[in-house]
Amino acid sequence: MLAFALVVSHSLSAQVKTYELRDFFKNAEKTRFQISPEGDLLSYLAPWNNRMNIHIQKPGEKTATRITSLTDRDISGYFWKNNSSLIYVRDFGGDENFHLFVASTDGKTEKDLTPFKEVRVSIVDDLEDFPNEVLIQMNKDNPEVFDVYRLNITTGDMKQVAKNPGNISGWVTDHTGAIRVAVTTDGVESSLLVREKETDEFKVLMTTDFRESVSPLFYTFDNKQLYAASNVGRDKQAIVRINTSTGKEEELLFEHPEVDVTELNFSRKRKVLTSIGFETDKYEYTFLDKETESMYTKFQEELKGYHIAVTSKNKNEDKFLVRTYSDRSLGAYYMYDKATDKLTKLHEVSPWINENDMCEMQPVSYEARDGKIIHGYLTIPKNVKDQTKLPVVINPHGGPWARDSWGYNPEVQFLANRGYAVFQMNFRGSTGYGRKFWESSFKQWGQSMQNDISDGVKWLVANGIADPRRVAIYGASYGGYATLAGITTTPELYACAVDYVGVSNLFTFMKTIPPYWKPYLEMMYTMVGNPQNPEDSVMMQKFSPVFHVDKIRCPLFIAQGAKDPRVNKDESDQVVEALKKNNIEVQYLVKDNEGHGFRNEENKFEFYGAMETFLGKHLAKKSDESPVRSTPYGK
Repeated sequence: MLAFALVVSHSLSAQVKTYELRDFFKNAEKTRFQISPEGDLLSYLAPWNNRMNIHIQKPGEKTATRITSLTDRDISGYFWKNNSSLIYVRDFGGDENFHLFVASTDGKTEKDLTPFKEVRVSIVDDLEDFPNEVLIQMNKDNPEVFDVYRLNITTGDMKQVAKNPGNISGWVTDHTGAIRVAVTTDGVESSLLVREKETDEFKVLMTTDFRESVSPLFYTFDNKQLYAASNVGRDKQAIVRINTSTGKEEELLFEHPEVDVTELNFSRKRKVLTSIGFETDKYEYTFLDKETESMYTKFQEELKGYHIAVTSKNKNEDKFLVRTYSDRSLGAYYMYDKATDKLTKLHEVSPWINENDMCEMQPVSYEARDGKIIHGYLTIPKNVKDQTKLPVVINPHGGPWARDSWGYNPEVQFLANRGYAVFQMNFRGSTGYGRKFWESSFKQWGQSMQNDISDGVKWLVANGIADPRRVAIYGASYGGYATLAGITTTPELYACAVDYVGVSNLFTFMKTIPPYWKPYLEMMYTMVGNPQNPEDSVMMQKFSPVFHVDKIRCPLFIAQGAKDPRVNKDESDQVVEALKKNNIEVQYLVKDNEGHGFRNEENKFEFYGAMETFLGKHLAKKSDESPVRSTPYGK
């Protein structure tokens, strides 16, 4: 638990600069650095015509070559394929139908390798040992399932190498690039399928209920057994080695008593396991290899005060890119040359922000009404004289089967810089805390999941942090649902609310999911509710905010992307229409060129600018004579 003597202070705080909104949400000058396979070139994303495009330069040189020319949307992700080509993916207007492109390092060629309408592509294996080929999966033949293709990036030739019978949700290759593992699902049970050779038929190795997961990570270096993250027979996921003949665990490599462990890293060149990563309040590593541990120790000694992540390395594994970060800084990129043992700074990600002006994100925990411990993060503003009874923005995360993490968050720092405390909680169902905690969220949208959020508000008030008359709630996706649920089930808690691409109607949400979510529909019914089940239908009606807008007593601001494939625009339209019928004013911002959240810089500026004005108006300090709502906070 947090010692509040460290947080709550009546003394004057040091003068802190008020930053422009753009400083928090503008594109970085240079970010997402990567090193070429031969180690002689660096790539990074930098803005051109307000869009993030790939640039290339030699280490130590100041001039760079821009090799992509996107003007409508940022590049979503990219990687080096060979020393003369990079692969990148992008969608169109936020529709999440990603296409795969290749661009040459001289900037002369750029080609869409998957120019198919309403088709989504992703990488199965980058095939590092095959310089001109990649394995991709696409839902070209059936929008609900993904088949695997071997794609030549030079000729554009494509060959289907694995046909999805309709129930395969994932594929895994061995170290030669052969597809050796498939994961199937019927929405209720999941099976792990294996084969000795790519020409063999798959056989079922094990079948589990979806609540138990065996997530294959990669093969052992002899391509005979599998490393996996598994919670079979335990509450928390652990790193194990599985016998691919019997399906039994041969070895438990690592487990943590408090959190799931899902990350295992290795050296491709040296063929050794290097580290295991896991997240408690902050991200941590345990090392399996002395060379890797020694390297990280060097980085931590030279870059004191920051968390460290190795983000890229060349094929020879003698040059590495290192990223620093913290809760108050996006940090910087460094290049480490193993031969010279030298660490060289490449670029500060956001040099216009002084991290000393930013606020600490403090890990906290509190007890929910049923005794469950809820972990989260509290950010207290620096630039206020009295750090008690603050205006607070409650910020539940999306997912909902995801989690908030420690680190620099531009939304949080923006709000704190404006004088608001920000509270993020990993309510039940948040991932990383084990199977029981996750399962406790099933069919609990608007119920115990929402109680965890409400109990967090009460905890802030009871500890003197929050002014009960100046609490706002803001969230995106599921967080948007939690926002709407909060102001319809506990309207007395909130002074205003911001719903960003949030679910409002559990019935229509289930009907409008993307086609490639259909194989998981039975699982969604178990986790959220089945509209065909009379009992579930009553529950879904009761906890769909759109049917209870008459309970809303505070100002509401809604933002939505018109091309959102996950939370259809109709989810927001329904709330706006229902409020208008009840003569309740609502502020509504729609962007036609955005999807599930705004990505284009100018749209982010508009959204956060509108939010700043909205919060400033409705969270202004109330005088003692101001009327108080029926109760200061929920009972």
